[in-house]
Amino acid sequence: MTAYGHVLERIRMNKAKYIWMDGELTPWDDAKVHVLTHTLHYGNGAIEGTKAYKTVDGRCAIFKLNEHTQRLLNSSKMTLMDVPFTLEELNAAQIKLLQENELFDGAYIRPLVYLGYGVMGLYHKDAPVQVSISAWEWGAYLGEEGLRKGVRVKISSMTRTPNTSGMGKAKAVANYLNSQMAKFEAVEAGYDEALLRDDQGYIAEASGACFFMVRDGKLISPPSDNTLESITQQTVIDLANDMGIEVVRRRITREEIYIADEAFFTGTAAEVTPIREVDARIIGAGSRGPITEKLQTAYFDVVEGKNPDYIQHLTYIN
Repeated sequence: MTAYGHVLERIRMNKAKYIWMDGELTPWDDAKVHVLTHTLHYGNGAIEGTKAYKTVDGRCAIFKLNEHTQRLLNSSKMTLMDVPFTLEELNAAQIKLLQENELFDGAYIRPLVYLGYGVMGLYHKDAPVQVSISAWEWGAYLGEEGLRKGVRVKISSMTRTPNTSGMGKAKAVANYLNSQMAKFEAVEAGYDEALLRDDQGYIAEASGACFFMVRDGKLISPPSDNTLESITQQTVIDLANDMGIEVVRRRITREEIYIADEAFFTGTAAEVTPIREVDARIIGAGSRGPITEKLQTAYFDVVEGKNPDYIQHLTYIN
């Protein structure tokens, strides 16, 4: 199977019973929009990626639900969409959706705020703002083997859209064209993931995840100057601080990565995924490094309810 075939295997969705649409549970196959839906044509929408896990006590819990829903509302405000639901209503909708779909073993949750049918043209003020929430069973984004052994990464020819040309702090639909092109380029070249630089040539982020490297025992990650403020990245930084690992936020050059001791990605979907190779350079020992493994284990302990210091970040649905 080609590298692209492996990616298709990893991201295939398992259909659930319902999708939440504007306050109503709609059968999965009936969750449709008009072909003249504004967001389909002009790309103004906001998405979120949230994940629920089966916890150590057998229940299911959503990790950092409030933070993810607030980021959805923030992204919508940045992109001039007035969401017709409160944070509390959206939180309740996500809980209900998982319950009604009986997703008690864990799920990926995808809220979407979009401009609906009724107005065409770039000026969108009168376009209706609509919300959908989908959830389905989804395994490791970069593969179970990737979590254990690490993934192969290509530094993309694409650059991350600069602040002067877009809204990098918004988890906006339009921002992902850049990511999609970078991802396609990397996979077609035989790699698992792309790593993008900013417009000055410094490392920004992956197509859908944040980047960390380890050098001389220090954990280093780029500043969020023109990238999404990552919830998972902050969780990993908090865990590193708990362990006494020094964390440095600074610019990173491509060359530094090639000689890093370890490297890994973080994200809601990516979780903590080791990097074993970048641009045909083996990173460290070519496998998951010791600090990466400690942080990965600690992260899964948190989301699975094994760490009492982080239990307040879990919203149990059953």
